[in-house]
Amino acid sequence: MRTIIPFLLCTILLASCKSYDNTQVIDNEMDESLVQSDTVSISSDESDYQIIIIEPGFNAWLASTARPEGYYSQSYMEARNQIYVQNWNLRVMQPQQFDPNLYELRIDYDSRTDYGYEVNYKLYNYFIYFQLRYNQRLGPFVPRI
Repeated sequence: MRTIIPFLLCTILLASCKSYDNTQVIDNEMDESLVQSDTVSISSDESDYQIIIIEPGFNAWLASTARPEGYYSQSYMEARNQIYVQNWNLRVMQPQQFDPNLYELRIDYDSRTDYGYEVNYKLYNYFIYFQLRYNQRLGPFVPRI
């Protein structure tokens, strides 16, 4: 099974420079369980392709906010995904201009390949989620649900 999109967006922790009297213990188990619960692996029964998305909050957003499967046609999502992937890959190659913590890995998406409905659905919704969450624009249209 080929993996077309390995996303790994790291959580950025900000700390103040204020000193504390108490020693604080950081529990990394909570972070690990959050990442595990928000890892979405999509493999299509129709094809040999798989997407792995590791993004805290995406799974809950997909279940609660995104349009249901069947709302968009596969051809609509493929056309949008092609535009989003092109812009994403351009940003990956320009780390001086775009945040390299947001655009870490290149996406290998071929518009001539039929990835199936489920793969295109999850990829399309990830791009919508990403644009809304990080206030980014990956295309000429405003991301909306």
